Amino acid sequence: MQFKHPELLYALLLLVIPILIHLFQLRRFQKVEFTNVKFLKSVKLQTRKSSQLKKWLTLLTRMLLLACAIIAFAQPFIPNTEDFNDTQETVIYLDNSFSMQAKGSNGTLLNEAIQDIINTLPEDEVISLFTNDETYTNTTVKALKNDLIQLTHSPSQLNYDAVYLKGKQLFSKDEAATKNLVLVSDFQQNGNPLKFQPDSTLQLKLVQPKSNLVSNISIDSLYVSNVSAETLDVNVVLSNQSSPIDNISVSLFNDDILLAKSAISIDKKEETTFTVPNNTIINGKLVIDDANLQYDNTFYFNINSKPKIKVLAINGNSDDSFLKRIYTNDEFDYKSFKLNALNFNLIPDQNLIIINEIDIVSDALITAINAFKKDGGYTLIIPSKNIDLKSYNQVFNNLNISNYAAVNTNEKRITSINYNHPLLTNAFYSKVTNFQYPKVDMSYQFSSNANSVLSYEDGSPFLVGNGHNFAFSSALNSDNSNFKNSQLIVPVLYNMGLQSLKLSKLYYTIGKPNSIAINTVIGQDDILTLASNEESIIPLQKTYSKSVVMETDDLPNKAGIFSVKNKDVTLQNLSFNYNRSESNLSYYDLNQLENASVDSNLATTINTIKSSTTINALWKWFVIFALVFLIIEILLLKYLK
Repeated sequence: MQFKHPELLYALLLLVIPILIHLFQLRRFQKVEFTNVKFLKSVKLQTRKSSQLKKWLTLLTRMLLLACAIIAFAQPFIPNTEDFNDTQETVIYLDNSFSMQAKGSNGTLLNEAIQDIINTLPEDEVISLFTNDETYTNTTVKALKNDLIQLTHSPSQLNYDAVYLKGKQLFSKDEAATKNLVLVSDFQQNGNPLKFQPDSTLQLKLVQPKSNLVSNISIDSLYVSNVSAETLDVNVVLSNQSSPIDNISVSLFNDDILLAKSAISIDKKEETTFTVPNNTIINGKLVIDDANLQYDNTFYFNINSKPKIKVLAINGNSDDSFLKRIYTNDEFDYKSFKLNALNFNLIPDQNLIIINEIDIVSDALITAINAFKKDGGYTLIIPSKNIDLKSYNQVFNNLNISNYAAVNTNEKRITSINYNHPLLTNAFYSKVTNFQYPKVDMSYQFSSNANSVLSYEDGSPFLVGNGHNFAFSSALNSDNSNFKNSQLIVPVLYNMGLQSLKLSKLYYTIGKPNSIAINTVIGQDDILTLASNEESIIPLQKTYSKSVVMETDDLPNKAGIFSVKNKDVTLQNLSFNYNRSESNLSYYDLNQLENASVDSNLATTINTIKSSTTINALWKWFVIFALVFLIIEILLLKYLK
């Protein structure tokens, strides 16, 4: 037994007072003389004996009464655990990702956890709490209450390794303190096994609330499948996390105007197609009726007016008909000139410049290409069979491309494709392994194999690309190579054209890095903003002579359609959607973990932590005992004769 105020126990010395009173017998008998002395002597002896007994009992009850009162004021208690006297530190991770929108027994899983924190933890207890996007250190529930009530779902989620490391960093350096790390999440499976490194300095407690969610349908993506002069076919991809479902309604809106509606049956994945007008600006919104997770029921996209990409070919004596077949008038503004007929004033306005088999690169052209490169333009160099190495290597030095080191006259086959190169990202549905390998008769050897896009069978590069600049190692004319007849030439050159002007896509995903080119010319001090009805954002941006490239990642953090504005002028619209990874209904089995305690209720976990700091208070019992002894003393004085 321990005492909250042990210093009050010194008052037990006061018990000496009733003892002294008893010993000195302050209350004495008064002698009264009677005639019958023999009879009175007998009565006197009996009275003294009974009086002594009464005084001893009264003394005992008074001492017990006083002792119980003093002990009650000292507040005795018995601690529930051995580590009662240790300092307790609690850090809570509260997962506020979209999967926590799932319904539990009392609202969403996130709201249940918030109510457990508010209702179970004492208002003045110091804790640290962090979510996927906010951190609160050394604060109290009273100070956090409003923030917790207003807590919204986050489009991003920390991985569990990062959560574990961040939680440990929020504890103090006090080695004697008992550290409790509480992770509250539905623990969605993300493809990697869940594992926490053992740490003897803290107690890891995992809370996995259970939801009533057994199914979920989401809009995953969309793409344009067919394009004609008048219409576009927009394919919508939906996924289902449960058993097959019939008659799911999918609605297509342009702003707030309903364009079309479709009903589909879905097993695991399904697609539905909407036909919309071509060459029409559409601020699209797709909506499905699903009562489960809400964040993935809406999908935004934009179809903006599409400027033509400007491509300029500077030709030697070679034929450029293969370039005309790729850079067609529906998407590209293709111009072609012989070097001696070139108007250099055209170069700054282009998006892609192709040096097509000229023998020598003049100083004027080198200067123009260097300025074009600094302005963010794309350059492709196709050498002729008889080049001036010095002038070509000077261009390569300016473009940060490996130099030509030697001439190779042996026939080579082009056999390797670097699918990870940015030029070929998403260019192929699957890896091409069995195709007719194109060949070259004569080629130039690059001084380095770095940044290769296509390679020969000996590993040396056929096409290299560094940022915005590309170079072939050989001439592409029919006398030297059959690459123009290969299936590889179209995706390679077409992607160069598309990437030279990064046209806005149908939609962008929040939380992923996005590079968006806006085809506009702005003033020196002007900046572009992303604006919606609720917020306005200034993204990172790079300004070039004919475009502005915006970089987005975590912002914007709300799905919707945003207007790109230069001051009050709207240039175009962009759509941002939440990542659909939170739609997964697969969860980790936490019972397999050995170094953590697992529960499905946060309130239970908090009470377990509190039990190590709670006590069995005994002061009420001593108050009761004091009252009992007081009653006993009254009865003794009144009834004991």
